[in-house]
Amino acid sequence: MAGARGAGRAAATGTRPGKRPSEPELELELEETALVSASAASLRDGSDSGLSESEESVFSGLQDSGSDSSEDDPAEGEDGASGDDSHSRMEETSGQQVQAGIPSPRTEVARAKGYEEYAEDSSDEEDIRNTVGNVPLEWYEDFPHVGYDLDGRRIYKPLRTRDELDQFLDKMDNPDYWRTVQDRTTGHDVRLTDEQVALVRRLQSGQFGDVSFDPYEPAVDFFSGDLMVHPVTNRPADKRSFIPSLVEKEKVSRMVHAIKMGWIQPRRPQDPTPSSYDLWAQEDPDAVLGRHKMHVPAPKLALPGHAESYNPPPEYLLSEDERLAWERQEPGERRLNFLPHRFPSLRAVPAYGRFIQERFERCLDLYLCPRQRKMRVNVDPEDLIPKLPRPRDLQPFPTCQALVYRGHSDLVRCLSVSPEGQWLASGSDDGSVRLWEVATARCMRTVPVGGVVRSIAWNPHPTLCLVAVAVQDSVLLLNPALGDRLVVGGTDQLLSTFVPPQEPAVQPASWLEASEEERQRGLRLRVSHGKPVTQVTWHGRGDYMAVVLATAGHTQVLIHQLSRRRSQSPFRRSHGQVQRVAFHPVRPFLLVASQRGVRLYHLLRQELTKKLRPNCKWVSSLAVHPAGDNVICGSYDSKLVWFDLDLSSEPYRVLRHHKKALRAVAFHARYPLFASGSDDGSIIVCHGMVYNDLLQNPLLVPVKVLRGHTLTRDLGVLDVAFHPTQPWVFSSGADGTVRLFT
Repeated sequence: MAGARGAGRAAATGTRPGKRPSEPELELELEETALVSASAASLRDGSDSGLSESEESVFSGLQDSGSDSSEDDPAEGEDGASGDDSHSRMEETSGQQVQAGIPSPRTEVARAKGYEEYAEDSSDEEDIRNTVGNVPLEWYEDFPHVGYDLDGRRIYKPLRTRDELDQFLDKMDNPDYWRTVQDRTTGHDVRLTDEQVALVRRLQSGQFGDVSFDPYEPAVDFFSGDLMVHPVTNRPADKRSFIPSLVEKEKVSRMVHAIKMGWIQPRRPQDPTPSSYDLWAQEDPDAVLGRHKMHVPAPKLALPGHAESYNPPPEYLLSEDERLAWERQEPGERRLNFLPHRFPSLRAVPAYGRFIQERFERCLDLYLCPRQRKMRVNVDPEDLIPKLPRPRDLQPFPTCQALVYRGHSDLVRCLSVSPEGQWLASGSDDGSVRLWEVATARCMRTVPVGGVVRSIAWNPHPTLCLVAVAVQDSVLLLNPALGDRLVVGGTDQLLSTFVPPQEPAVQPASWLEASEEERQRGLRLRVSHGKPVTQVTWHGRGDYMAVVLATAGHTQVLIHQLSRRRSQSPFRRSHGQVQRVAFHPVRPFLLVASQRGVRLYHLLRQELTKKLRPNCKWVSSLAVHPAGDNVICGSYDSKLVWFDLDLSSEPYRVLRHHKKALRAVAFHARYPLFASGSDDGSIIVCHGMVYNDLLQNPLLVPVKVLRGHTLTRDLGVLDVAFHPTQPWVFSSGADGTVRLFT
């Protein structure tokens, strides 16, 4: 038996009987023997009773694994001593064959004999030849094998040296190329049978895999809606269906405790808004996207007008003179950056020459455009307007023009009202001072002074009849000789009682007596300064007057005492160009307004008390409230600034009612009124109530705009003054008139 087996083996392998085969031949011989024995065992009809069921199952599992059987090959038992070495040498030889590109002998034998490895595979499980289990096959991508068989030997990958051209030729020549797939566990190509192709097609079309399954077979309605005589089941109900479940009770109590502790939150309703959004919704400036909360749309281009038409109306076409003027202008000053042209049709319109330049400028505008999102607040506009009282509730105040005082031939720079309100003095650039009767607008007297009258002030003391006039570098003291003769005589008697000192002191100004001819015209004293005088103002008691000189240095402000005919300079250094000065009506304070600020000096202590910052350019005028706690300043940048001296050094309120520079401001001595005159030709009268309660802020309400002066040389109203007892206001203008509004 062994001899026949050995002879058959020799004949099959093509070697001589007496010679020991080499190791590759031995391996091929073992493999062949296993195949022959497995096929013989499969052809037997169970007559071999020497194999148990377990052994039979083991061999049936090995019949297409390609491994050799130890029981069917006695040669292995004979060479058992060298079995391990031959096994290792076989692995090395097979590995070398794979690396050298030589096909494995077992593959060649399987192909030579036409053995189909899937012909007798009757199991529904996966192919169990590769025993790597659930190990991912990607781990074997860098190795020449794809796993191990049942004996622990490597299963080598088939050699795939074909390029894309070979695959294309194989696709064209092989009729079964479309049904050939690759087995990932072994790496071999498998040809699908007709049944497998039909199964794949059914699954791809969404049908059931089993052909015999009928998804549309008639359903058997076991529980029909018809009333049945006998129930489907006659099993009696359990007792536990009538008793509350303790398990459910425990679950409910746990849930209640979790809800009380806050561990279980109630389900919130889902947001029905879709997660997708309109990409082009940002073109709408009112749309606020979910993602782009701070989106600022680009400013739109201005739409073209009639001038940009290819056939504009005739009034949009420039004449020859207009075209030359357009060419001489700077590009930034031109109203249009192109010349309108007329074409007979759209076909005759050439290409626009500045197209690329305008696109580039548009890109620069978008790139350099400061985009800042302004948070809009839904506020009723009526709530933003302060609740002011109605003007009719704030009467009396001047509302209309009553009288016009005509007589000056040039602009009237200044005016002043007598303490009792019966007379009015005005100074003009025509070199004269006119004295008027307030009630009738009759010119009572004209005093020529020989120069431009810069300022005029009536002495506020009721027992003195004196008018101070600033002309060039002198201050003239006039006795107008109007009104009560006792007052006029008392004034002259007071001036004549002065006895000059034996040793005259050095003073910044000189006091000169008037000549007889000048006394006939009303002049009593002349105070000469040597510098142009811009303003003169009286103290409330009528004995002191302050003068502002148009000079640099600390001698800009001088204070004169009438009774002793003394002059003094109160400051040692200058703090800017002085514009206006004013005495405090109650306290010994002097307010000095420079171009950028107002300083409050204490005359007795000789120290600076407070600095006021009006935050405006060039203070032009100054007025103090009769109570002394509030000050208003007018400026050349059309602002009126109200200061509360008890509140802060910053402005309490800034009024911007005028459109041009303010020239004069004034308070009323009795009524809560103040007025401002401007170069726009208007006088604005405001209600300014100051309360005795320090916790209540002043109430400022503009009540009336008075117009009447005509603009001359771009100048309007030059001075304003209130009547001392009546709610009337006087104004002098550049048109040479003085007007009374009542």
